[in-house]
Amino acid sequence: MAKKDRTIARKEFWMGVRAELPILLGVTPFGMIYGVLALSAGLTPLQSQAMSSVVFAGSSQFMLVQLVNLGTPALIMIATAFVINLRHALYSLSVAPYLQGLSPLWKVLLSYLLTDEAYAVGIMRLQHQERSQDKHWYLLGAGIALWSCWQLSTAAGIFLGAQVPPGWGLDFTLALTFIALAVPAINDNPSLFAAIVAGITSILTRGLPYKLNLIAAAIAGITVGLWRDRK
Repeated sequence: MAKKDRTIARKEFWMGVRAELPILLGVTPFGMIYGVLALSAGLTPLQSQAMSSVVFAGSSQFMLVQLVNLGTPALIMIATAFVINLRHALYSLSVAPYLQGLSPLWKVLLSYLLTDEAYAVGIMRLQHQERSQDKHWYLLGAGIALWSCWQLSTAAGIFLGAQVPPGWGLDFTLALTFIALAVPAINDNPSLFAAIVAGITSILTRGLPYKLNLIAAAIAGITVGLWRDRK
């Protein structure tokens, strides 16, 4: 890579980092809450941190922690995480046209870092009319900033969780976290219908074992949301 190209790539990278910084203020407390809940569900500190590194998806991690606490079979946990993370496939389809010329290694790295928050700032840069062959560095910067924050906040939550007496009971924070994540996302007609149908389905199927009502609710919500989006 020529010196000029390295300069442009470095500029794009740090632009991505700076664009992500305001979002990290909201991400940090969620990472800490996850760390606390993971310990309370019976995971070891190493397992809790490893989930943040391997899964790297806040909503899935919160749900998986609850399922671990319930003793849910691994197959059900994998299926639940898969359904919850289906939206990432849509993110990938959205950014794919801008990343076609990249090597497979670049694509694998960016796909791992492509979370809700990284996509939110990254897609705006990719869609910008300014011509640049190095916009993927912007997406990398945003993704690295978020990944680093999530790992550090998880570690902080694990440390704090070890200091919290078991009798306090922090399970209620899980519901509060999902409300905080879901409500801002309900900003149009399809998402509203999806949320309503998912909520009703989860209640009507609450008698299913292993929290299978959550999978049923997710599938119903996604189906209705896509249906309303096409109308």
